[in-house]
Amino acid sequence: MAARSVPAYLLCGYYGENNLGDDALLTVLLKELPSPNRQLVTAHDADALAALAPDAEAVDRRSLRSVLRSIGRVDAVVFGGGSLLQDSTSFRSLIYYLLIIAMARLRGRPVLLWGQGLGPLQRPLSRRLVRLVLPFCRSASWRDQASMDRASRWAPRMPMQLAPDPVWGLPRKPWSGGQSIVVCWRPSPLLGLQGWSLLLNALSRLAEDLDAPVRWLAFHRHQDGELLDWLTDQGVVPPGLRSRSTTVIPSSLETVFASVRKARLVIPMRLHALILARLALCPMAALSYDPKVEAAAAMAGVPCSSLDALPDEQTLLKQWREAMDTPADSDLIERIRAAAAHHGNHLRRYLPQR
Repeated sequence: MAARSVPAYLLCGYYGENNLGDDALLTVLLKELPSPNRQLVTAHDADALAALAPDAEAVDRRSLRSVLRSIGRVDAVVFGGGSLLQDSTSFRSLIYYLLIIAMARLRGRPVLLWGQGLGPLQRPLSRRLVRLVLPFCRSASWRDQASMDRASRWAPRMPMQLAPDPVWGLPRKPWSGGQSIVVCWRPSPLLGLQGWSLLLNALSRLAEDLDAPVRWLAFHRHQDGELLDWLTDQGVVPPGLRSRSTTVIPSSLETVFASVRKARLVIPMRLHALILARLALCPMAALSYDPKVEAAAAMAGVPCSSLDALPDEQTLLKQWREAMDTPADSDLIERIRAAAAHHGNHLRRYLPQR
């Protein structure tokens, strides 16, 4: 490898895919890298990446060949946030990331896992492969205890750190209060039309009682952006709720903050929507499709209902009304932010810096 004046890092993640959660992770990661540095970043949409990291070089994340070739041009590979080692998206996705780790090992480049979750790993073969390849990594920081526990069994010699999700490390924003209800909901196999009807009827009643507009914050443009229209087509959106509702497709993290800061209540399903709104101290009641959302809600003092065990409409309404207009405990949020900084400290300790 030719000598360079500054270290180069390949940052691997689900970037440039119109998902604000992954954009938030990349924003934090770029700030936590030692400076100066040179970044190669896996991304699908190079223009979207340029808006976040104008000095980074885009590597087409949908071309495994391009990603593998880029390993020879860097000093280290960083898996940047999320749950990349999982097979719930697809087994093919898991193989993609395992091949990156294996190739980096063959090329003598260290792989560092930053702010990761481990799993779900639903297939026995997936678990065997991850158990085989995980020890190839130089270090890891995990965002939840279950991932840390499993990784400690599978790679007991690897240095590890446990800390809250890295997105908690973004700056706080002031909550100003207002009139709207903001929902950040996503499609989920846990919700049939009956479950959606329960949620929508409760939301309709709350919005009518408050005479409040409802903003549907589409955190993932492609998955969430058409959810309201799809539910309307299914006949489960009450007419009064439909007339009060507007879909908002945020173009940046600042757009997210601008949307939630004026909410009387935020009802997120997505993990990073919960975190960003709580960083703005927003009143909140969460809905969980995954244990990671429940864990984050519990840590941040947010009441939460699981999609696979929804309460009845009256109980849900009671929970939402009690949470309304009650901002977060700022001291608690500061403690979480301070703990999240351990991801960056751990990364810099083990990252080659020339």
